[in-house]
Amino acid sequence: MATLSMVSVPIAPSSLSLSTRGRSSSASLPAPKKGGIGHGGLRIECIRIGGVEIPNNKRVEYSLQYIHGIGRSRSRQILLDLNFDNKITKDLSEEEVITLRKEVGKYMIEGDLKRFNRVAIERLKEIRCYRGIRHKLGLPVRGQRTKNNCRTLKGKRASVAKKKSPASQEE
Repeated sequence: MATLSMVSVPIAPSSLSLSTRGRSSSASLPAPKKGGIGHGGLRIECIRIGGVEIPNNKRVEYSLQYIHGIGRSRSRQILLDLNFDNKITKDLSEEEVITLRKEVGKYMIEGDLKRFNRVAIERLKEIRCYRGIRHKLGLPVRGQRTKNNCRTLKGKRASVAKKKSPASQEE
């Protein structure tokens, strides 16, 4: 179990607030660990696959899902294709990481996938089909009703002033 030792650091009186001026002029901070990168001994190592840094402390199946275009079923399929155990990402060897990168590189992910989808939507708008027009107007595309919901696409409600009835205008 790791323990932190406390170190007293003197503080200049000008940097103290008014409420602490009359008191002690030192603060307790954790002692920096030896080794590691940066201040305080933080050591960050992430595996980069498909242009994305995937988390180290999760299992490979869930870490792969941080890549746009790889979901639950595709990450399981990748692990089955490579005959990998679903171990924690930081426990992967260099050879396993290299083979994982090659396997993930076979799929359309991240920027290529986003570009593909954007071009497909632009084509629909260009040929002015129903779906393209709905995209252009910012309305639901897949047949949802618009009377009550779809606030995400339509935006905030615009309040409409109610018309006064003729009976209330006479009074």
